[in-house]
Amino acid sequence: MTDPRYTQLAQGLPATVPFVAPETQERSRGAPFLARLGANESVFGPSPLAIQALADAASGAWMYGDPENYDLRAALATHHAISPENIVVGEGIDGLLGYLVRLLIEPGDAVVTSDGAYPTFNYHVAGFGGQLHKVPYLGDHEDPEALIAKAAELDAKLIYFANPDNPMGSWHKADAIQDMIAKLPEGCVLALDEAYADTAPAEAIPPLDLTHPRVIRFRTFSKAYGLAGMRVGYGLAAPDFALAFNKIRNHFGVGRVAQAAAQAALEDQAYLTQTVAQIARARDRIGDIARDNGLIPLPSATNFVTIDCGRDGDYARAVLKALVARGIFVRMPFTAPQDRCIRVSCAPDAALDAFADALPLALAEAG
Repeated sequence: MTDPRYTQLAQGLPATVPFVAPETQERSRGAPFLARLGANESVFGPSPLAIQALADAASGAWMYGDPENYDLRAALATHHAISPENIVVGEGIDGLLGYLVRLLIEPGDAVVTSDGAYPTFNYHVAGFGGQLHKVPYLGDHEDPEALIAKAAELDAKLIYFANPDNPMGSWHKADAIQDMIAKLPEGCVLALDEAYADTAPAEAIPPLDLTHPRVIRFRTFSKAYGLAGMRVGYGLAAPDFALAFNKIRNHFGVGRVAQAAAQAALEDQAYLTQTVAQIARARDRIGDIARDNGLIPLPSATNFVTIDCGRDGDYARAVLKALVARGIFVRMPFTAPQDRCIRVSCAPDAALDAFADALPLALAEAG
Protein backbone atom coordinates (compact mmCIF):
# COMPACT_ATOMS: atom_id res chain seq x y z
CA MET A 1 0.00 0.00 0.00
CA THR A 2 1.46 3.36 -1.02
CA ASP A 3 1.78 6.50 1.10
CA PRO A 4 -0.04 9.76 0.26
CA ARG A 5 1.58 11.58 -2.64
CA TYR A 6 2.77 14.66 -0.80
CA THR A 7 3.95 17.64 -2.78
CA GLN A 8 7.67 17.88 -3.36
CA LEU A 9 7.69 20.98 -1.17
CA ALA A 10 5.90 19.24 1.71
CA GLN A 11 8.24 16.25 1.48
CA GLY A 12 11.17 18.53 2.25
CA LEU A 13 9.61 20.23 5.29
CA PRO A 14 9.98 19.04 8.89
CA ALA A 15 6.77 18.12 10.73
CA THR A 16 7.46 20.43 13.65
CA VAL A 17 5.59 23.01 15.69
CA PRO A 18 7.35 26.40 15.99
CA PHE A 19 6.79 26.53 19.77
CA VAL A 20 6.87 23.89 22.49
CA ALA A 21 3.54 24.58 24.17
CA PRO A 22 3.20 24.90 27.94
CA GLU A 23 0.68 22.06 27.78
CA THR A 24 3.33 19.86 26.12
CA GLN A 25 5.80 20.74 28.85
CA GLU A 26 3.23 20.05 31.56
CA ARG A 27 2.59 16.60 30.11
CA SER A 28 6.33 15.97 30.06
CA ARG A 29 6.75 17.21 33.64
CA GLY A 30 3.70 15.34 34.88
CA ALA A 31 2.55 18.45 36.71
CA PRO A 32 0.94 21.82 35.91
CA PHE A 33 2.94 25.03 36.00
CA LEU A 34 2.65 27.27 39.05
CA ALA A 35 2.96 30.36 36.85
CA ARG A 36 2.28 30.55 33.10
CA LEU A 37 4.58 33.41 32.10
CA GLY A 38 5.92 32.41 28.70
CA ALA A 39 3.23 32.77 26.04
CA ASN A 40 2.57 36.54 26.25
CA GLU A 41 -1.09 35.90 26.95
CA SER A 42 -2.96 38.36 29.15
CA VAL A 43 -2.90 36.54 32.47
CA PHE A 44 -5.24 39.30 33.69
CA GLY A 45 -7.99 37.72 31.58
CA PRO A 46 -10.69 39.11 29.28
CA SER A 47 -13.31 41.74 29.98
CA PRO A 48 -16.35 40.57 31.98
CA LEU A 49 -18.41 41.76 29.02
CA ALA A 50 -16.47 39.40 26.76
CA ILE A 51 -17.01 36.52 29.19
CA GLN A 52 -20.74 37.27 29.23
CA ALA A 53 -20.78 37.44 25.44
CA LEU A 54 -19.13 34.03 25.33
CA ALA A 55 -21.83 32.62 27.58
CA ASP A 56 -24.63 34.29 25.64
CA ALA A 57 -23.27 33.09 22.29
CA ALA A 58 -22.60 29.53 23.42
CA SER A 59 -26.14 28.30 22.74
CA GLY A 60 -25.76 29.46 19.14
CA ALA A 61 -22.51 27.60 18.61
CA TRP A 62 -24.35 25.16 16.36
CA MET A 63 -24.38 27.91 13.72
CA TYR A 64 -21.39 28.90 11.59
CA GLY A 65 -19.99 32.35 12.19
CA ASP A 66 -20.78 35.15 9.76
CA PRO A 67 -18.25 34.61 6.94
CA GLU A 68 -18.08 38.37 6.34
CA ASN A 69 -17.42 39.11 10.05
CA TYR A 70 -19.77 42.02 9.38
CA ASP A 71 -20.62 43.17 12.90
CA LEU A 72 -17.05 42.84 14.17
CA ARG A 73 -15.65 44.69 11.17
CA ALA A 74 -18.24 47.43 11.65
CA ALA A 75 -17.29 47.75 15.33
CA LEU A 76 -13.59 47.85 14.46
CA ALA A 77 -14.25 50.48 11.79
CA THR A 78 -16.03 52.68 14.33
CA HIS A 79 -13.27 52.13 16.89
CA HIS A 80 -10.50 53.10 14.46
CA ALA A 81 -12.53 55.73 12.55
CA ILE A 82 -11.96 53.95 9.25
CA SER A 83 -14.11 52.05 6.74
CA PRO A 84 -15.01 48.36 7.14
CA GLU A 85 -13.52 47.92 3.67
CA ASN A 86 -10.10 48.57 5.24
CA ILE A 87 -10.40 45.53 7.53
CA VAL A 88 -9.86 41.79 7.11
CA VAL A 89 -10.55 39.49 10.08
CA GLY A 90 -8.81 36.18 10.58
CA GLU A 91 -7.75 33.48 13.01
CA GLY A 92 -5.33 35.64 14.96
CA ILE A 93 -2.36 37.36 13.38
CA ASP A 94 -0.84 33.92 12.83
CA GLY A 95 -3.70 32.95 10.54
CA LEU A 96 -3.61 36.24 8.69
CA LEU A 97 0.15 35.97 8.13
CA GLY A 98 -0.46 32.58 6.55
CA TYR A 99 -3.07 34.07 4.24
CA LEU A 100 -0.76 36.97 3.37
CA VAL A 101 2.06 34.63 2.39
CA ARG A 102 -0.34 32.45 0.39
CA LEU A 103 -1.61 35.55 -1.39
CA LEU A 104 1.84 36.85 -2.34
CA ILE A 105 4.53 34.20 -2.28
CA GLU A 106 5.30 31.58 -4.91
CA PRO A 107 8.18 29.09 -4.73
CA GLY A 108 11.48 30.93 -4.93
CA ASP A 109 10.14 34.40 -4.13
CA ALA A 110 12.35 36.45 -1.82
CA VAL A 111 11.01 37.41 1.62
CA VAL A 112 12.86 39.49 4.22
CA THR A 113 12.66 39.38 8.00
CA SER A 114 14.92 39.87 11.03
CA ASP A 115 17.07 37.03 12.32
CA GLY A 116 15.40 36.04 15.57
CA ALA A 117 12.03 37.70 14.89
CA TYR A 118 8.66 35.96 15.29
CA PRO A 119 9.22 32.42 13.94
CA THR A 120 5.66 31.62 12.89
CA PHE A 121 6.03 34.00 9.96
CA ASN A 122 9.08 32.03 8.82
CA TYR A 123 7.04 28.83 9.13
CA HIS A 124 4.43 30.17 6.69
CA VAL A 125 7.07 31.34 4.21
CA ALA A 126 8.69 27.90 4.22
CA GLY A 127 5.28 26.27 3.77
CA PHE A 128 4.69 28.14 0.52
CA GLY A 129 8.21 27.73 -0.83
CA GLY A 130 9.43 31.30 -0.33
CA GLN A 131 13.12 32.04 0.09
CA LEU A 132 13.59 33.65 3.49
CA HIS A 133 16.40 36.18 3.90
CA LYS A 134 17.28 37.53 7.35
CA VAL A 135 19.05 40.64 8.59
CA PRO A 136 20.48 40.88 12.13
CA TYR A 137 19.01 42.97 14.90
CA LEU A 138 20.74 46.27 15.59
CA GLY A 139 21.38 46.03 19.30
CA ASP A 140 18.08 44.73 20.68
CA HIS A 141 15.95 46.37 17.98
CA GLU A 142 14.88 45.22 14.56
CA ASP A 143 16.72 47.28 11.92
CA PRO A 144 14.30 49.02 9.52
CA GLU A 145 17.03 50.40 7.26
CA ALA A 146 18.70 47.01 6.88
CA LEU A 147 15.36 45.36 6.11
CA ILE A 148 14.59 47.91 3.39
CA ALA A 149 18.10 47.63 1.92
CA LYS A 150 17.93 43.83 1.80
CA ALA A 151 14.48 43.92 0.18
CA ALA A 152 15.72 46.35 -2.48
CA GLU A 153 18.81 44.20 -3.12
CA LEU A 154 16.74 41.03 -3.61
CA ASP A 155 13.62 42.53 -5.22
CA ALA A 156 11.75 40.94 -2.31
CA LYS A 157 7.97 40.68 -2.47
CA LEU A 158 7.41 40.89 1.28
CA ILE A 159 9.02 42.31 4.46
CA TYR A 160 7.94 41.25 7.95
CA PHE A 161 8.54 43.83 10.69
CA ALA A 162 7.08 43.94 14.20
CA ASN A 163 6.72 47.15 16.19
CA PRO A 164 6.79 46.70 19.17
CA ASP A 165 9.02 43.69 18.78
CA ASN A 166 8.72 40.13 19.99
CA PRO A 167 10.91 38.65 21.53
CA MET A 168 12.83 41.70 22.77
CA GLY A 169 9.99 44.07 23.71
CA SER A 170 11.78 46.95 21.98
CA TRP A 171 10.13 49.51 19.73
CA HIS A 172 10.76 52.25 17.20
CA LYS A 173 9.05 55.62 17.15
CA ALA A 174 6.37 56.30 14.57
CA ASP A 175 8.59 58.52 12.41
CA ALA A 176 10.97 55.57 11.85
CA ILE A 177 8.03 53.47 10.68
CA GLN A 178 6.80 56.23 8.39
CA ASP A 179 10.29 56.52 6.92
CA MET A 180 10.36 52.78 6.33
CA ILE A 181 7.04 52.95 4.48
CA ALA A 182 8.29 55.86 2.37
CA LYS A 183 11.36 53.83 1.34
CA LEU A 184 9.47 50.61 0.62
CA PRO A 185 10.82 49.22 -2.68
CA GLU A 186 8.44 49.14 -5.61
CA GLY A 187 6.40 45.94 -5.65
CA CYS A 188 7.30 45.02 -2.07
CA VAL A 189 4.68 44.61 0.69
CA LEU A 190 5.33 45.61 4.29
CA ALA A 191 3.66 43.37 6.87
CA LEU A 192 3.67 45.54 9.99
CA ASP A 193 2.88 43.39 13.02
CA GLU A 194 1.38 45.61 15.72
CA ALA A 195 0.24 42.84 18.06
CA TYR A 196 1.41 44.91 21.03
CA ALA A 197 0.01 48.26 19.88
CA ASP A 198 -2.32 48.44 22.89
CA THR A 199 0.58 48.29 25.35
CA ALA A 200 2.95 50.55 23.42
CA PRO A 201 3.59 54.26 24.02
CA ALA A 202 1.56 56.46 21.72
CA GLU A 203 4.66 57.75 19.93
CA ALA A 204 5.45 54.21 18.68
CA ILE A 205 2.29 53.78 16.58
CA PRO A 206 1.89 55.80 13.36
CA PRO A 207 -1.51 57.29 12.51
CA LEU A 208 -3.81 54.93 10.61
CA ASP A 209 -3.13 56.13 7.08
CA LEU A 210 -4.43 53.22 5.02
CA THR A 211 -3.87 54.71 1.59
CA HIS A 212 -0.60 52.92 0.75
CA PRO A 213 -1.46 49.97 -1.52
CA ARG A 214 1.33 47.72 -0.18
CA VAL A 215 1.21 48.14 3.60
CA ILE A 216 -0.85 45.95 5.91
CA ARG A 217 -0.95 46.43 9.68
CA PHE A 218 -1.95 43.58 11.95
CA ARG A 219 -3.70 43.81 15.34
CA THR A 220 -5.00 41.14 17.69
CA PHE A 221 -7.38 40.33 20.52
CA SER A 222 -4.86 37.81 21.91
CA LYS A 223 -2.73 40.20 23.96
CA ALA A 224 -4.17 43.11 25.98
CA TYR A 225 -7.77 42.05 25.27
CA GLY A 226 -7.12 38.65 26.87
CA LEU A 227 -8.70 36.45 24.18
CA ALA A 228 -5.74 34.37 22.98
CA GLY A 229 -7.88 31.22 23.15
CA MET A 230 -10.45 32.69 20.75
CA ARG A 231 -7.99 33.28 17.88
CA VAL A 232 -9.21 36.61 16.50
CA GLY A 233 -6.97 39.09 14.74
CA TYR A 234 -7.39 41.64 11.99
CA GLY A 235 -5.48 43.39 9.25
CA LEU A 236 -5.74 47.06 8.33
CA ALA A 237 -4.99 47.91 4.70
CA ALA A 238 -6.12 49.77 1.61
CA PRO A 239 -9.54 48.46 0.45
CA ASP A 240 -8.25 46.57 -2.59
CA PHE A 241 -5.57 44.86 -0.51
CA ALA A 242 -8.02 43.88 2.24
CA LEU A 243 -10.51 42.61 -0.36
CA ALA A 244 -7.85 40.39 -1.95
CA PHE A 245 -7.86 38.17 1.16
CA ASN A 246 -11.33 37.00 0.13
CA LYS A 247 -9.63 35.11 -2.69
CA ILE A 248 -7.88 32.68 -0.34
CA ARG A 249 -8.98 33.01 3.30
CA ASN A 250 -11.06 30.48 5.23
CA HIS A 251 -14.35 32.35 5.28
CA PHE A 252 -15.67 30.38 8.26
CA GLY A 253 -12.35 30.44 10.11
CA VAL A 254 -13.48 32.78 12.90
CA GLY A 255 -16.41 31.19 14.69
CA ARG A 256 -19.59 32.82 15.91
CA VAL A 257 -18.61 32.66 19.59
CA ALA A 258 -15.17 34.16 18.92
CA GLN A 259 -16.67 37.02 16.90
CA ALA A 260 -19.08 37.84 19.73
CA ALA A 261 -16.34 37.77 22.36
CA ALA A 262 -14.05 40.01 20.33
CA GLN A 263 -16.77 42.57 19.69
CA ALA A 264 -17.70 42.70 23.39
CA ALA A 265 -14.04 43.06 24.37
CA LEU A 266 -13.60 45.89 21.89
CA GLU A 267 -16.59 47.71 23.34
CA ASP A 268 -15.19 47.55 26.89
CA GLN A 269 -12.40 50.09 26.50
CA ALA A 270 -12.55 50.87 30.24
CA TYR A 271 -11.45 47.29 30.97
CA LEU A 272 -8.70 47.52 28.35
CA THR A 273 -7.40 50.70 30.01
CA GLN A 274 -7.41 48.92 33.36
CA THR A 275 -5.55 45.94 31.92
CA VAL A 276 -2.91 48.12 30.26
CA ALA A 277 -2.31 49.83 33.63
CA GLN A 278 -1.92 46.40 35.29
CA ILE A 279 0.54 45.40 32.57
CA ALA A 280 2.59 48.54 33.20
CA ARG A 281 2.72 47.80 36.93
CA ALA A 282 3.71 44.20 36.24
CA ARG A 283 6.51 45.35 33.92
CA ASP A 284 7.88 47.44 36.76
CA ARG A 285 7.61 44.49 39.16
CA ILE A 286 9.39 42.12 36.77
CA GLY A 287 12.11 44.74 36.37
CA ASP A 288 12.53 44.99 40.13
CA ILE A 289 12.74 41.20 40.45
CA ALA A 290 15.40 41.07 37.73
CA ARG A 291 17.51 43.83 39.30
CA ASP A 292 17.19 42.28 42.76
CA ASN A 293 18.92 39.22 41.27
CA GLY A 294 21.65 41.11 39.45
CA LEU A 295 20.02 40.87 36.03
CA ILE A 296 19.11 43.61 33.55
CA PRO A 297 15.49 44.12 32.44
CA LEU A 298 15.28 45.59 28.93
CA PRO A 299 12.87 48.46 28.22
CA SER A 300 9.53 47.02 27.06
CA ALA A 301 6.51 48.31 25.16
CA THR A 302 4.77 44.93 25.34
CA ASN A 303 3.03 42.70 27.88
CA PHE A 304 6.31 40.97 28.73
CA VAL A 305 9.78 41.93 29.88
CA THR A 306 12.92 40.50 28.31
CA ILE A 307 15.64 40.02 30.92
CA ASP A 308 19.34 40.03 30.05
CA CYS A 309 20.94 37.20 32.03
CA GLY A 310 24.37 38.71 31.49
CA ARG A 311 26.13 35.77 29.88
CA ASP A 312 25.58 33.65 26.77
CA GLY A 313 22.73 31.58 25.41
CA ASP A 314 23.85 28.39 27.17
CA TYR A 315 23.63 30.14 30.52
CA ALA A 316 20.20 31.63 29.75
CA ARG A 317 18.96 28.20 28.66
CA ALA A 318 20.17 26.76 31.95
CA VAL A 319 18.29 29.47 33.84
CA LEU A 320 15.16 28.78 31.83
CA LYS A 321 15.46 25.02 32.40
CA ALA A 322 15.81 25.57 36.15
CA LEU A 323 12.77 27.85 36.21
CA VAL A 324 10.67 25.30 34.31
CA ALA A 325 11.76 22.59 36.76
CA ARG A 326 10.35 24.79 39.53
CA GLY A 327 7.01 25.20 37.81
CA ILE A 328 7.62 28.59 36.16
CA PHE A 329 6.86 28.61 32.43
CA VAL A 330 8.94 31.23 30.61
CA ARG A 331 10.49 31.40 27.14
CA MET A 332 13.56 32.97 25.60
CA PRO A 333 14.73 34.32 22.22
CA PHE A 334 16.04 31.63 19.88
CA THR A 335 18.87 33.49 18.14
CA ALA A 336 22.23 34.81 19.38
CA PRO A 337 23.00 37.33 20.79
CA GLN A 338 19.37 37.84 21.90
CA ASP A 339 19.39 34.33 23.38
CA ARG A 340 21.36 35.67 26.34
CA CYS A 341 17.91 36.64 27.65
CA ILE A 342 14.79 35.10 29.09
CA ARG A 343 11.31 36.54 28.49
CA VAL A 344 8.69 36.87 31.24
CA SER A 345 5.03 37.71 30.61
CA CYS A 346 3.22 40.26 32.76
CA ALA A 347 0.85 38.75 35.29
CA PRO A 348 -0.89 39.36 38.63
CA ASP A 349 1.12 39.42 41.84
CA ALA A 350 0.63 35.76 42.77
CA ALA A 351 2.29 34.54 39.58
CA LEU A 352 5.10 37.09 39.88
CA ASP A 353 5.60 36.10 43.52
CA ALA A 354 6.20 32.55 42.34
CA PHE A 355 8.68 33.81 39.74
CA ALA A 356 10.44 35.94 42.37
CA ASP A 357 10.80 32.92 44.65
CA ALA A 358 12.09 30.64 41.89
CA LEU A 359 14.51 32.98 40.12
CA PRO A 360 17.35 33.10 42.69
CA LEU A 361 17.22 29.30 43.02
CA ALA A 362 17.31 28.93 39.23
CA LEU A 363 20.28 31.28 38.95
CA ALA A 364 22.16 29.38 41.63
CA GLU A 365 21.48 26.09 39.86
CA ALA A 366 22.57 27.54 36.49
CA GLY A 367 25.86 28.47 38.10
